[in-house]
Amino acid sequence: MMTMNRKALFSGLLMATVLTACSSHYQVVSIERSRILVDNRYDRQPDAEAAAFLAPFKHQVDSVMGPVMGRSARYMQAQRPEGTLSNLLADIMVWGAKDYNEQPDFGVYNMGGVRADLPKGIVTYGNILDIAPFENKIAFGTLSGAEVLELFSEMAASGGEGVSSSVRMVITKDGKLVSATINGEPIDPARDYRFATIDYLLGGTDKMTTFKKCRNINSPQGKEHNSRFIIMNYFKEKAAQGQEVDAQIEGRITVKE
Repeated sequence: MMTMNRKALFSGLLMATVLTACSSHYQVVSIERSRILVDNRYDRQPDAEAAAFLAPFKHQVDSVMGPVMGRSARYMQAQRPEGTLSNLLADIMVWGAKDYNEQPDFGVYNMGGVRADLPKGIVTYGNILDIAPFENKIAFGTLSGAEVLELFSEMAASGGEGVSSSVRMVITKDGKLVSATINGEPIDPARDYRFATIDYLLGGTDKMTTFKKCRNINSPQGKEHNSRFIIMNYFKEKAAQGQEVDAQIEGRITVKE
C-alpha cells in the first residue's frame, strides 16, 4: 500500500508532468493581416463543381425568398436625419395599427432595425427579410406629452430616427431638439399620446430610454405579428390596389442651420 508521503510525491510529480506538457515555448513575434475584397470579380469564372453543389440549395432558397410582395417606386434607404425607407417603415407601423384596434398619434422605427436598402421595382419576400431580419413584433404604448418630448430629444441626440408622417421635428447639428409637433399641433406635455413601434424598443434600447416609461402596452407576440409580416402585408395591399410603394423626404426631421 502506498504511504501518504509517497502519494503526495506521486501527485506532485503527476501535476508537474501535466503542467510541463501544457506549457509552450512558442511566442508571438509578429502579426500580419490582409483584406480580401469579395466582389463580382469572382463571378467571371464560376467554379462549376461548386455551382453544381449549391444548385439544389439555391432552388430551395429561391422558392422561399423569391415570391413577389409588390413593387417599389424608387430605391429607398434609411438615413439620418430622415430617409425614404425609415419614413416608410414608421408609416407602415401606423398603417398596421388598424388590425389591432389602435389609433396611434405617431410611429417610430429605429435606424438600427433597418438592415438593408429597398430596391426599386420588384420587391420579394427576401428583400423584406433583408430589411427586417429580426423577430421584432409590432407594439403600441402610451407616453405623456412631456415623455414624448424626452423621447424626441433622445432621437435628436442620435441625429434622427424613423418617424411617421404626423411628426415634424427641428434639431440642431449638435443633437438638440429645437421644436416638435404631432399632426401639426405643438406637443401638449399634459396629454397622452399613443404610438406604434416595435417591441424591441420598449426596453429603452437604441438610446431611446424614454420608451421604458410607456404604459398600456399592446404587444402581441405571435409570429404573425412580426414587423416583417406587417411590412409584407402593406406591400401586398398596395399591389392589390395596383399601386407601387413610395415614400418621400418630407421634412419630418430637419437640421437647423
